[in-house]
Amino acid sequence: MNAMQRLGIGLAALGRPAYINVGRAAELPSKRSVPQMRNATWNVLDAAYAAGIRWVDAARSYGRSEEFLGGWLSARAPDGVTVSSKWGYTYVGEWKMDAPVHEVKEHSLERYQTQYKETQEFLNGHLSVYQVHSLTEDSPLFEDRRLQEALAEAAAEGVRVGFSTSGPGQADTIRRAVALEVSGQRLFSTVQSTWNVLETSAETALREAYDAGLHVLLKEVLANGRLATRPPAAVRSVASQKGVGPDAVALAAALARPWAGTVLIGAVSPAQLQANLTAAQVALDEEDLALMGDLSVPPDVYWAERSELPWL
Repeated sequence: MNAMQRLGIGLAALGRPAYINVGRAAELPSKRSVPQMRNATWNVLDAAYAAGIRWVDAARSYGRSEEFLGGWLSARAPDGVTVSSKWGYTYVGEWKMDAPVHEVKEHSLERYQTQYKETQEFLNGHLSVYQVHSLTEDSPLFEDRRLQEALAEAAAEGVRVGFSTSGPGQADTIRRAVALEVSGQRLFSTVQSTWNVLETSAETALREAYDAGLHVLLKEVLANGRLATRPPAAVRSVASQKGVGPDAVALAAALARPWAGTVLIGAVSPAQLQANLTAAQVALDEEDLALMGDLSVPPDVYWAERSELPWL
């Protein structure tokens, strides 16, 4: 599989008017009405598909991302697209930039059943992978056998069941989730986690998940835009040597992980996407990777800084 085939598009920053990605605001309309954001989503999806990208990731909590994606799929009827989405958070921002709360988390059987039905309706038969959104070690899912059995039923019906992770405890969560079984069968077949050159704490656990047969997706590879807009000196140095932007170098570092099956891009415009896609032509050698290898910060520090990013 070539590098372009390993890239996917994530819709976290396109399905709602406000999000925490740095460098997003200048690429989008100032008012960000529903029609404007739908048009922006379709423009990125058109450009991504034309470039050869065949994986798109959404979530119930990404505002209208599933609605926008479902409309695009119906209108374009593209071949060979894998669609993943997530349940567990509800979008409550009411399409307001300054909403006091944008999303609310709940890992319950009732929330899963409601959101699974909603996702299926919006995506109209295109759902390939359904993931628990931001699973953590303290999630009630680990003790809720009825919820686990409901997820296993979806897997038996042909929808791949996975989970995403966030927070400083990603590695422990991944290991516990990979070991989870229902009726003697592993429950999860995919894992989507945050990995970037600043936050590498889940790497060993993700490699173990890959070795166990799970498909690994990497998210927030640009650290919510920080690696593109204010990259560390090491990233700037490698980017200068390669003649590309720092975003391409950060993405190339993720693509250099052989256990990463899909690396998600969060571009919000075709121009931003094209800049990101140059990563597919960037070859990082051991010296490049070593230069960036010391950039990782303690996960507690990384996630504390991420929590301070404003919704814009």
